[in-house]
Amino acid sequence: MANNQTRIIIAGFGGQGVVLAGNILARAAVIEDKNVTGMISYGAEMRGGTANATVVISDEKIASPFVEVPDVAIIMNQPSLDKFEPDIASGGLAVINSTMVEDAGSRTDIDRVSVGASEIANSLGNARVANVVILGAFIKRTGILQPRSIVRAIDELFSTKKPAFIEINTNAFNAGYEGAKSV
Repeated sequence: MANNQTRIIIAGFGGQGVVLAGNILARAAVIEDKNVTGMISYGAEMRGGTANATVVISDEKIASPFVEVPDVAIIMNQPSLDKFEPDIASGGLAVINSTMVEDAGSRTDIDRVSVGASEIANSLGNARVANVVILGAFIKRTGILQPRSIVRAIDELFSTKKPAFIEINTNAFNAGYEGAKSV
């Protein structure tokens, strides 16, 4: 987290809501009048292939949306941890969906937060909200944004096209916020 700037990568399989998670973070940053950039990347297969989103949040101007060395990696599955763990900045953070990650990695110079995001999402009745559960754990651990900004971003993103999704996503965020555990 250099120069009041936090570089975040969110990674998982296509269909795990990686892009939506990035959009929620970016919207919440805008709500808090922070500078923010974002990029997305899909594997060739789309759903089921690899996907990642990068978000840079800063109080100052952001020179580039490209994230080569993330301060934080939000990891939805084992292949994403295997791919991105080596890139995390020393002293950085990995927020890991422990339901989908068997080996939490080997680096000793980064912090880890573990949350059974997929398990919690299933207990809420919708496996597709694991991405928002893990955002809750990320916000709890970092405090980079206010929880109310995330909830407002969820409301803004879903209110016009899918208002029925507001409640389940808000519940998922709150469950992740309460379920985060340092490893």
